[in-house]
Amino acid sequence: MTADAEAPPPDWVPAAGPAQASRITYLEMLERPAPRRAPPPLDQHVLMRVEEPKVAYFRWLYHYVGRDWMWIDRRRWPDDKLAAHLAAPGYGLYVLHLKGAPAGFFELVPQDGGTRIDLGLFGIAPDFIGRRLGPFMLDQAIQLAWERGPTRMTVDTCTLDHPKALILYQKFGFRPYATRERLAWPLGPELARLD
Repeated sequence: MTADAEAPPPDWVPAAGPAQASRITYLEMLERPAPRRAPPPLDQHVLMRVEEPKVAYFRWLYHYVGRDWMWIDRRRWPDDKLAAHLAAPGYGLYVLHLKGAPAGFFELVPQDGGTRIDLGLFGIAPDFIGRRLGPFMLDQAIQLAWERGPTRMTVDTCTLDHPKALILYQKFGFRPYATRERLAWPLGPELARLD
């Protein structure tokens, strides 16, 4: 199915606006890189793994970090599906706090029996973009992922993400292996209530 042939999701209504075309790039890393040791933030900071993340907290964090980049897929997930994702064995949600405030997050998702770790989500909160947090956070994500002993690490990004996302992933050693076109349909009125 081509992007042009994608059917809109059930929540979409014409008043929500037209779909946006995007190109997804899939990237992989097949061996653990040498640590880059990107400089940490100058402000007081802590990167914490969220133990037993709650659905409501995740929904808030996902919206806060992704609202400017049309992060909508997980907002369409029902609570039970999202809860199962967050409780999956080996799942890791990591939140970077600056001076106590959440500044960004990423998730590590084991796939293929743990032989592959997917960097499922990675983003900086809008209030903290431009402070060079991305390199530090990505370096941390890569090191934490490879500590789990996979043979492959993956991530994907699209043309609706921050314009420097693809460049950053490649700078840290990820290599593209596939692309595909996709339509991103705006949220319908019920799901868009946070916007």
